[in-house]
Amino acid sequence: RIAMQAEVDLIVLGGMGLKFDDYLFFKDTLEASGAMSRTIMFIHTASDPTVECMLVPDMALAVAERFALDGKKVLVLLTDMTNFADAMKEMAITMDQVPSNRGYPGDLYSSLAARYEKAVDFEGAGSVTILAVTTMPGDDVTHPVPDNTGYITEGQYYLKGGRIEPFGSLSRLKQQVNKDTRDDHRALMDGMIKLYASYKESVEKKSMGFMMTEWDDKLLKYGRLFETKLMDLSVNIPLEQALDLGWEILSQCFEPNETGLKSDLILSRWPKKLND
Repeated sequence: RIAMQAEVDLIVLGGMGLKFDDYLFFKDTLEASGAMSRTIMFIHTASDPTVECMLVPDMALAVAERFALDGKKVLVLLTDMTNFADAMKEMAITMDQVPSNRGYPGDLYSSLAARYEKAVDFEGAGSVTILAVTTMPGDDVTHPVPDNTGYITEGQYYLKGGRIEPFGSLSRLKQQVNKDTRDDHRALMDGMIKLYASYKESVEKKSMGFMMTEWDDKLLKYGRLFETKLMDLSVNIPLEQALDLGWEILSQCFEPNETGLKSDLILSRWPKKLND
């Protein structure tokens, strides 16, 4: 989905430990969308030798860097970095290296950072943007691979159950919000996440059999709309449309004074049909 939506000149896909069905899915999706003509793929399947898995990120990034120096905007998709780390672990055990946390080699952080930090914007030329998928075994965020990845990268989407889980996601680029996007972006984002946290509490109250208030009912309606219309991975809309949809969802569930947003922002952005 991100590859289809990204405004880039070239897509480099590095697949590590993929099931053959997953490889065919990537290939068929890129072909169906017409993006295959600007895509380079380095694929290591689960049945290929382990040592070849360790070569994929370096080859993908080397090619991306070469095209970026020629002035191209390049998007590098790496999936799955947990499989890459597992290949490192297997090789380290074979070489009788002293294991570190959960059996992974002691240079895991450095090895991941050496790949992730290849993201670059060349002055007077192109750029390399890296998006890596990291599976969390057992949804364990303390697992060495996602834990180290969180320290290195500029942010992460935490995906669970086919949706973005906002409380596990983070960004170190939030200071760019509003300045480079839209004046209501940060306030709307913070307000909707705050209401979503209240929705989670209402869900817990309902599951425990507590009496539900009118406010709880509003939160439950809001939470369902927020998850299906904004957080679901099937949603594919641009930022401006997503912000407008956010206001629309709020207007369907709450009165303006219930949102906790500033009055001047509500006056300028609240859907006009409800004001009338």
